[in-house]
Amino acid sequence: MMITLYSYPKLFGVADNNGYGLKVFAFLRLNRVPFQHEHILDASSAPRGQLPYIVDDGETIGDSDTIIAQLTAKYRLAMDATLTLVQRDTNHMVTRMLDDLYWVMSYSRWKDERFWPAFRDAMLREHPTVTEAGLQKAREFNFQRYHFQGIGRYEPQAAYARGLADLQVLADLIPGNAYVHGDRPTSMQGSMVSLRTFISTK
Repeated sequence: MMITLYSYPKLFGVADNNGYGLKVFAFLRLNRVPFQHEHILDASSAPRGQLPYIVDDGETIGDSDTIIAQLTAKYRLAMDATLTLVQRDTNHMVTRMLDDLYWVMSYSRWKDERFWPAFRDAMLREHPTVTEAGLQKAREFNFQRYHFQGIGRYEPQAAYARGLADLQVLADLIPGNAYVHGDRPTSMQGSMVSLRTFISTK
């Protein structure tokens, strides 16, 4: 087994400054799957031009959910093996909600003028190869993404209200001293780890 995970660089002391890369990272760690981690900024060679992606014994696989599904099948990872159909459906719905929450968190870093300077300065400080002009270009690209996705048409407080509503649902679902489906993590935990890390370093 030789897996290499390609994802965005570290930031604020965590393994990836993007929630999707953190989701795959956490999934691999929770399943004790050995892998190498390469941090890159240029996604032009990635499937669909998006990070993260993995190379597994020469096969390139993109999209966090596709990566997790293919690794689970290929290596017979048993993390979700005992889940009921209803529990699997819950995992699916929560994972999709967390994926949508990505847009609110990303908006807060790139679009909200109150938080953009701290994010910009951290990127420039921790990654000397990144230029301010390059970040500005990426910011303009993200503004377009937010507009077409829809979150960019909201004022900050309205955008955050959407995110807070999702977080309240998660707080209602997750026991304070256990996992969602008992005393062991499931694949959904990788998404939650990435969310918790992203929020704590915001």
